[in-house]
Amino acid sequence: MSQVEERLSALGITLPQPNPPVANYVPFVRAGDLVHISGQVSVDAGGGVRGTVGVDVDLETAKAAARLCGVNLIAQMKAACDGDLERVVRVVKLGGFVQAGPDFLEIPQVVNGASDLMVGAFGDAGKHARSAVGVYRLPMGFAVEVDAVVQVR
Repeated sequence: MSQVEERLSALGITLPQPNPPVANYVPFVRAGDLVHISGQVSVDAGGGVRGTVGVDVDLETAKAAARLCGVNLIAQMKAACDGDLERVVRVVKLGGFVQAGPDFLEIPQVVNGASDLMVGAFGDAGKHARSAVGVYRLPMGFAVEVDAVVQVR
């Protein structure tokens, strides 16, 4: 088991099978030593977290939804690295999108759910640049979506 997987296990996380695309795109593209990972929504085996943050989804649930997006991103990273997460050199950037209600302003705190997971899983290599954006709607009504750029060996 890799160090990253040991850290994930200590956090109580078992990586799922990577989610297949739901439209005309691929889950990730490698360009040189960078892997661009398509947005991962807040879905899990139980259906995930759907709804509008600040309306029918509270801050803590939304933060957990962003963490779930991070878990799905790491599953895609593992697939992109042929099963070896030790090939991840650095999480370069996360782009976080929150389906936010009109009065909800804590968008950065929501996306911290994914950011905190990256640092927890990859240590200093998990520290990244980031965008955190509130949007009107996300695919299939999910509460959060996060994409990533990752440097790999």
